[in-house]
Amino acid sequence: MNEKKILVTNPFGNTFVRGLLPSLENAGVLGKYLTLMATNSDSKLLQLLPKGIKSELLRRTFPIDADKIETSRLQIFDVVRKVLNKMGLHSKNYELVEYINKNFDKQVAEKLKDVSLKENIGAVYAYEDTAYNTFIKAKTLGLKCVYDLPIAYWAHGRKLLTEEAERYPNWSITLKGGIDDSQEKLDRKIKEIKLADLTIVPSTFVKDSIPNWIPRDKILISPFGTPENLPILKAHPLKKKKEKLRVLFVGSMGQRKGLADLFTAMKLLNNSNVELVVLGSLLAPMKFYRNEYADFTYEPGRPHHEVLELMRTCDVFCLPSIIEGRALVMQEAMSQGLPLIITPNTGGSDLIIDSETGFLVPIRAPEEIANKIKWFSDNREKIAEMGKKAQKHAMNYTWKSYGQKIINEINNLA
Repeated sequence: MNEKKILVTNPFGNTFVRGLLPSLENAGVLGKYLTLMATNSDSKLLQLLPKGIKSELLRRTFPIDADKIETSRLQIFDVVRKVLNKMGLHSKNYELVEYINKNFDKQVAEKLKDVSLKENIGAVYAYEDTAYNTFIKAKTLGLKCVYDLPIAYWAHGRKLLTEEAERYPNWSITLKGGIDDSQEKLDRKIKEIKLADLTIVPSTFVKDSIPNWIPRDKILISPFGTPENLPILKAHPLKKKKEKLRVLFVGSMGQRKGLADLFTAMKLLNNSNVELVVLGSLLAPMKFYRNEYADFTYEPGRPHHEVLELMRTCDVFCLPSIIEGRALVMQEAMSQGLPLIITPNTGGSDLIIDSETGFLVPIRAPEEIANKIKWFSDNREKIAEMGKKAQKHAMNYTWKSYGQKIINEINNLA
């Protein structure tokens, strides 16, 4: 693989994609990056657009040479997807994402022969739900297939989420996708991972979710990096007992993220001196959430730097997820001086040094969550030091090491 290049394909350009691309380019192994849409941050036209639209487009900037990026004619559907999301039409948005994924995969497969010859490609790096046709074509061209699985394998996830729908029937409306995927889509997922020569996962939790018929030596764990160049918070000032302890949740507002358990914990705690702050996208009408737990402070989605600003006004970060891969927001919160209360299923068990950077609690354990929040409320003098340790520990995870570990493993493919 040392002389050959790597083709990366991903329609939406998530944070972990942007984390990988510079490592590949700096190592001289990035052949091409195929995606739906890419924005030039230096564009004069961009500066003239309204703030909201500009912010959305800036999410599609990539820290690599523009000549390495090729966009798709499907990008108009991505614009429609964003509009549907803003309108709260989540089921339609989900259907459109499925359409985009399938057709993007087909487009990549169609152009793979030409791109591979032009760019001297030796391996294709594709992500879950967008790899099937690409990998089939890659096999005919003698290319290695690298599969990125950023969240728990579907069968394990579906089992857990089906159980959640039984635990909290009211919350099943927030679990769409995880339990409603078509058999065609599930079959495609199985075929994708079987075609892979190497599967990349971000955590032990994801690796353990993969069936044993995938050899363990074909799976690489490479933890996501902590975002670089973030403002680092100075130690939290000591809060007085009469001041409210601010507990922060960030993520899509559903039970996949454990929000029902967190609401239950807050009701069990029943402490007017603790405030729950929830920042995220609605998966149901606001009335639904207020009926479940009325006393939380809702913060709508916002640009990344404003999320960090909000973090700096809070004391503790809580994410009791049922299914994740490795939630990036945990390391962002740590970088801003927040100790954690998380479950192993967040993929972040290694982020917890017990009683130093935070606490690990079991899934489906509102009582344990309530106990840990109470501990922070009762031990406010320890939060500042824990926040410092959380900051330091989070900085051990870099995107450079994430990318280099992946490059080394791809180079070892026979």
